[in-house]
Amino acid sequence: MSCTGNQEPGSLTTSMEANYYDGENVIVNKFTYNIYEPERFDVITIYPYGKVYDDSFKDFITRYVDKYIYKKDIKEEYYIKRIIGLPGETVEIDGEDIYIDGEVLEEDYGKTDITFPGIAEDTVVLGDDEYFVLGDNRGISKDSRSFGAVKKENIGGKVIKLFG
Repeated sequence: MSCTGNQEPGSLTTSMEANYYDGENVIVNKFTYNIYEPERFDVITIYPYGKVYDDSFKDFITRYVDKYIYKKDIKEEYYIKRIIGLPGETVEIDGEDIYIDGEVLEEDYGKTDITFPGIAEDTVVLGDDEYFVLGDNRGISKDSRSFGAVKKENIGGKVIKLFG
């Protein structure tokens, strides 16, 4: 994935195909969720296992010192996913259907069959600051079905697709 602007570089891989492809240009807006709440179907970057650093200037300097002065191997893994479930909702996957609060979710982002419901085989109740995320390539994506809900503090930013 080619990246520009205020964002983190990374690889898109195939978990978001057929809507996003490796090598596409995107921008990650890291500030929008300071003003607005994330919405269903937003494409976001997430740190499923938590952030090593926050976005402060102090942590920017610390990260620079750790990486380039002390040569620490900083592993802060992040993924690109789509928000499906919002705080306070329930999510369940039954066959090919995704249920939000008991109602079938009408969406057409997932272009592949759901073969693995994961933890959403049973009803998942989202907390006040939790989001349920899925990759668009539902057959292979590593997402909330395997690592659970994502807390708002572990959302890196909103992905904006560039054309051309």
